[in-house]
Amino acid sequence: MSVFLALLPLLMILVLMIGLHWGGARAGAAGWLTTLVIAAVFFQAGLDVLGWAQIRAFFLALYVLYIIWGALLFYRVTEATGAIDATTHLIQRLSSNKAFQALLLGWPFASFLQGVGGFGVPVAVVAPLLVSLNFTPVDAVVIPSIGHAWAISFGSLGSSFFALVAATGLERPYLAPWMAIALGFVCLLSGPIVLWAAGGKEALKESWLPTLLIAITMAGTQLIAVFFELWNIAAMLGAIAGLIVGSIYSLKQKSLTHSPGDSSQISLEAIQPYLFLLIIIFATKAIQPLGGLLDILQISFPIPEVVTGQGWRVPAGTTRALSIFGHPGALLVYASFLTLILAKRQGKLDSGATKQVRQKVLKGGTKSTLGILTMVALATTMDNAGMVNLLATKMADFTGSFFPLISPFIGALGAFMTGSNTNSNVIFGAFQRDVTLALGYSLQVIMAGHNAGAAVGSVFAPAKVIVGCSTVGLSGHEGETLKRITGYSLIIIILLALSIWGVEYVSLLGKLAK
Repeated sequence: MSVFLALLPLLMILVLMIGLHWGGARAGAAGWLTTLVIAAVFFQAGLDVLGWAQIRAFFLALYVLYIIWGALLFYRVTEATGAIDATTHLIQRLSSNKAFQALLLGWPFASFLQGVGGFGVPVAVVAPLLVSLNFTPVDAVVIPSIGHAWAISFGSLGSSFFALVAATGLERPYLAPWMAIALGFVCLLSGPIVLWAAGGKEALKESWLPTLLIAITMAGTQLIAVFFELWNIAAMLGAIAGLIVGSIYSLKQKSLTHSPGDSSQISLEAIQPYLFLLIIIFATKAIQPLGGLLDILQISFPIPEVVTGQGWRVPAGTTRALSIFGHPGALLVYASFLTLILAKRQGKLDSGATKQVRQKVLKGGTKSTLGILTMVALATTMDNAGMVNLLATKMADFTGSFFPLISPFIGALGAFMTGSNTNSNVIFGAFQRDVTLALGYSLQVIMAGHNAGAAVGSVFAPAKVIVGCSTVGLSGHEGETLKRITGYSLIIIILLALSIWGVEYVSLLGKLAK
């Protein structure tokens, strides 16, 4: 009964959003209120447990919302200055194949943004570009969501990887190679799925070869970077290599017949905002004094230890720190204002354009804000009440000797709840380590499966789906998008789980043979 009650809020979210087509704000509010009741009545979470959970949730939601509002501003500015139309023309000149255009944007380019950016940025930036290429808003969110999953763990300067190292106490060189192998497997699967989402069977038939080449290039480059201990830029290097291979293939397949002047103009207009964004991101990461200066003002709040009536203990800590000037959302704002200033100087903005940008941003962000606030509150309440840990423990107990098969799903559960590969590694890293050691399985393999499952699980987390939908006018209509992303993600996680179980089974046979 307790397992069903712990699972009930998640089931509610899926039923309300996918089955009844509720928006994220309504479904999140219903799930959050249900979680509060269940946590208080059945898991004996007192007012202190519930209260501090809401404070944790508020700060985490602020972190996410900063990205949403920054991404909305960036999108509307690029729209107003004509950068989106120019990028559309550039991509169309690079390749006449619509599905392959989506593949380049939604796979290596989105992964590159993940390598240098973070939570929600790849989908928020790429989805509007795909809409401009006449993809439906749902497809525009689905494609980069699936496409960048493989780059999450070693993206964002390796934050998810380092979180797993910290949570388990295991050495980085010990964990990293198998993690890169598991994520490479995800990369090999995500490319064909992106193609299928973009153009179905015909797209797969036409572009399977370059897709395979790009996948091998990205996965291989990330693995090589990991071996050289370049953990914080491994995903970024892999994505760059994939972009190069994909672009070379496109140029060989299609001859560009326009005049040099026209090419220069289109290219410059297309890349200006994104160039600003990348330069700003690189500068803050590479120039330590600058990054340190931007991060000097951070807001966080101390959280005391709390204990439920059932004995579940939440250790003392702090809320998610919010860097006012160094946050990824702030970097999007900087790029937006630089784009606006340049566009004004060049006379590209119509009168009243700035006002229209402001109005569209406010209109697009309201529902997303409500959805994020309630979804994050639901997740942190479940975590503080011990409901998430209960689900993971029961999953492990139930599977027994089949634990390698279920380990990626435990990772995905943590990421689905929190919207973060990093958070899943923090919450379940030590748990997975201890169960693996007790059952005698390979720690490297199981931890790699857990992490890869968490990376994929994070892309269909309701909070992240809301982020993507907010930039393409789907706020309040996220259900179909969540359904599509969940379906594709589960295919990857199931195949990943089977591969992890297969590796462990072969390893066991080898031990028996000796």
